[in-house]
Amino acid sequence: MLGLKLPTDPRWVNIVEKNIEDILTDHAYCEQKAASTAISLIVSFPEYTELVEEMIDLVNEEMSHFKMVHDLILERGWILGRDRKDDYVIALLKFFPKGGSRATQLVHRLLYAALIEARSCERFRLLSEELEDKKLAKFYRKLMISEASHYTMFLNFARKYGDRKEVDEKWQLLLNYEADIIKDLGKKETIHG
Repeated sequence: MLGLKLPTDPRWVNIVEKNIEDILTDHAYCEQKAASTAISLIVSFPEYTELVEEMIDLVNEEMSHFKMVHDLILERGWILGRDRKDDYVIALLKFFPKGGSRATQLVHRLLYAALIEARSCERFRLLSEELEDKKLAKFYRKLMISEASHYTMFLNFARKYGDRKEVDEKWQLLLNYEADIIKDLGKKETIHG
């Protein structure tokens, strides 16, 4: 369903199991960044009313996820650590050339967002199925479903606001590029890394 070309190495879960505090901190910041992305789309493309409406809802949802993750951190007696750079997103954002029309820029940003949500969904599925901590496994199952709906929403908006054939071609090229990125990742206690 997600169309990802390369699945995450299941051994990534072993890294997560040994670094729950780090993964929760990284996850919290991923939720915050997702909310920031939605706000940025509102600010950059206010004329797309349907998109703005959906992004308003997404900001609220992502911040509620941030709070849920933060609550888990506090519940375990930890504090929210510092944010770290996301090597996955940094590499991903190099794919499309800068510039172009506003519509092209919008489509590219929507495709990036769709792919990040798809990979997060795939990682959350893995956590929901493989984590020994059953409370966390259940938590990630719930979030996996949410990420899947975000992935389809962003991809559908890209197809709505761009030429469908061109968008689908770009999507496939981006998926191939992402597979090259992901093969060198999955060795860190981060959601995408």
